[in-house]
Amino acid sequence: MDATQWLLFILVIQIIHFAGTWKLYVKAGRKAWEAAIPVYNAIVLMQIINRPKWWTILLFIPIINLLMFPIVWIETIRSFGRNSTADTWLVILTLGFYIYYVNYALDVKYIEDRSLQPQTATGEWVSSIAFAVIAATLVHTYFIQPYVIPTPSLERTLRVGDLLFVSKFNYGARTPMTTVAAPMVHDTLPVIGTKSYLTKPQLPYFRLPGFTKVDRNDIVVFSWPADTVRQFFKKEKGVIKPIDKKSNYVKRCVGIPGDSLAVIDGYVYINGKQLQLSDRAKPQYDYALYSSKGVSSTLLEKVDATGWTRKYIINSLNQQQLNGIQKYVKGYRQRNDGKLEVYTNERGIPVDVARKNAISLAEETGLERIAPLTDEMVAQLKKESSLDSIVRIVEKKGVPGGNIFPQSTDYPWNYDQMGTIYIPEKGATVPLNLKVLPLYKKIIREYEGNTISVSGNQIKINGEVADSYTFKQDYYWMMGDNRDHSEDSRAWGYVPENHIVGTPIFIWLSVDNFNDGIFSWRPRWDRIFTTVNGSGEPVSYFKYFLIALVAYFVGSWLWNKKKAKG
Repeated sequence: MDATQWLLFILVIQIIHFAGTWKLYVKAGRKAWEAAIPVYNAIVLMQIINRPKWWTILLFIPIINLLMFPIVWIETIRSFGRNSTADTWLVILTLGFYIYYVNYALDVKYIEDRSLQPQTATGEWVSSIAFAVIAATLVHTYFIQPYVIPTPSLERTLRVGDLLFVSKFNYGARTPMTTVAAPMVHDTLPVIGTKSYLTKPQLPYFRLPGFTKVDRNDIVVFSWPADTVRQFFKKEKGVIKPIDKKSNYVKRCVGIPGDSLAVIDGYVYINGKQLQLSDRAKPQYDYALYSSKGVSSTLLEKVDATGWTRKYIINSLNQQQLNGIQKYVKGYRQRNDGKLEVYTNERGIPVDVARKNAISLAEETGLERIAPLTDEMVAQLKKESSLDSIVRIVEKKGVPGGNIFPQSTDYPWNYDQMGTIYIPEKGATVPLNLKVLPLYKKIIREYEGNTISVSGNQIKINGEVADSYTFKQDYYWMMGDNRDHSEDSRAWGYVPENHIVGTPIFIWLSVDNFNDGIFSWRPRWDRIFTTVNGSGEPVSYFKYFLIALVAYFVGSWLWNKKKAKG
C-alpha cells in the first residue's frame, strides 16, 4: 500500500469508528463530533472507559494495536453495562461490530465510576496474561529479540548453540510492515506449521531513530533477502514473503554503502586495502592436513576443531544395525571388497552405541584430511611433528563457482575470488549497460520495485530507456566468519537497508550438541553471560550474576526476618 492508499484506509477506519460509537460518546457526556477526529477520538475514548491516555499510543503501534483493539472493544461495552461473557465473546467474534448493536439498538447507560477490577479469578488471569503478552510483544518487536545460532556460518566467533539477545534499538527498530500477524512468533505458527501472518495490508518501510549505523565488522541480524522458503527442511514450492517475515540471518558486515569490495584468495579488500577484522573475530578457512602416517582425529580434537569428517570401515551391517547408528551417519559407500565406508561428523559414532548394536568398526585415518581451522588452530597444529604440512585450500581466479553472485557468465567468480564490486549508496548514480546490469538487476527490480526489459543493447526501466540508475536506499555486504561454509552475500548479493533487523549484544546461554536435543546439551560455561561486541577475550559474567542472585535472596530473607521481629 502506498501513502494515498493508507490515508484512504485510515479514513475508512475513522468513519467506521464514528458511525459505531457517536451515540455512546454522547451518552458519556461528550460531543458527537469528538468521535470523528483522528487520534483525539482515541484520547477521548480512553477517558470514557477510564483507562490511561497513554493507551492511545499503543493503538498506533503495529502488531501491538492488534492486541489492544479487542481490549478496547471489551472495555467500551463494559463502560455501558454490557458485562456478560456473551457480550465479551460477541464483540470479539464480530471484530468490534457488536458495538454498532449496542450503539443503535440498545438503551444503555454510561457507568462513570465502574470498577476496573476483574470480577472473577478467570477475569483476573486473562487480564494479566493479556498485558503480559502486550508487554513482551512490545519488547520483542521494538527493543530486544532472542535469537539462536542454528548453523556454523559464523564459527568460531559465534557458535552453533549460542542463544543471544539481539538489540533492535542500536540501529533503530524497524517498525513492522506486516500489519496482521500473530504476536511473539516469526513467519510460522508453532505446532500447526502454517504461516503466522496475512500478506495484506502492508505498511511502508520505516525505521525509528537509532544510536548508530551499521559499520564494517559489525555482526548483524537481517532478513534474508533471497528467502522464498515457507518452512525450512521441507521441499515445496517457493513463496513470496513480506520483508519483515523473511527468515532472520546473522553474518558479519564487511562492506558498507559506497565501498568498493573485492575478495582475493578468500580475504576481503575494501577500497584496495585488506579489511582488518576486530580482535574478537575468529574466521575459519578450509585447510588440507597431510601426514605420511595418517592424520589422526586426535590432533583435530586437541585444537577443538569442528566441521570435519570421520570415516569408519565396517565389515558388514544389517538393517537393524544401520537403524541404530543412522542419526550419526552423514553418508556411506560400499567398497569393492564388500566392506562399508561410513562417514560421520567430527563427533563420530559413540563407543556405547557401537557396542549396543554389536557393530565392529575401525576409524580410518587418511593421509590427507580437510578441516576448517582458525589461525590459532593452524599455529598449534604446525607444532605437531606427526604432520608433514598444512595447506590452505584456495580456489583459483577465473574458475567459476556454483551459485555465485551475480549468477552471470560475464563474472567467473568463486567464494575466494570476487570483484571488484561497488556497494550501492542511497542517492548514488551508476552507469547502466548490459555488462553491469547483472550486478544491479535484482536491486532495481526486486528491492526498489521497478520493471526492467532488455531489447538488443537497450535497457528500459519502467518502460523508458535508461543508461544510468540512482539508488533509493543503502546496501550492505554480509559474510560469515566460517568463510568456506557460509551462504552469504557471495551467493545472493547485497543486503538492502530495509532488511536490517539488529545486532547481537549478549550471549545468555551457550551449549554444545544444540541440534541433538535438549537432553544432549552440554553448557559452555566460558561463553554464558558474555558480551558479543567489544575488544579482548569475552569475559563470562555468569558467576557474578549467581553471586548477585544469592545476595538478593539472602538479603530479602534477612530483611523479612527483621521486619517480623519488629
